[in-house]
Order: sequence, then C-alpha cells, then structure tokens
Amino acid sequence: MSKLYDLKVIIEDRIKAAGLDPAVTRGQIGLKSGRLLAFINANSVDDPESVAKLRLAVKAVLNINA
Repeated sequence: MSKLYDLKVIIEDRIKAAGLDPAVTRGQIGLKSGRLLAFINANSVDDPESVAKLRLAVKAVLNINA
C-alpha cells in the first residue's frame, strides 16, 4: 500500500472518531491539499509533495499531526 492511502485511512478514522461531517471535512482537506481523498486508493503512487500537502491540510483542518 502507499503512504497516501495509509494517510487517507488515518484521516477517515479521525473524522469518524471526532463525529465530523465526512463530506464537508473531506472536502475541506481536498481543497487545501489539492488532492481529493476519494481518488486515493491502495495503488496510488506516492508523491512526496502530495503526501506533504495532505499532511499540512490535515493539520489545518483537523488540527492533528498525521
């Protein structure tokens, strides 16, 4: 599996645990990172820039380090 996919799983678990609206929260993260979570799968190619942007977006939206 890819780092992007692993990060996506963590993000979705945190969204669910926090009781947040998944569509809104995933949308906010997607807008900030430039990468929609719906298009990340286990075969997604790891791009260090995409991983970094996704981590920054998660920090901004969920205030967690992922």
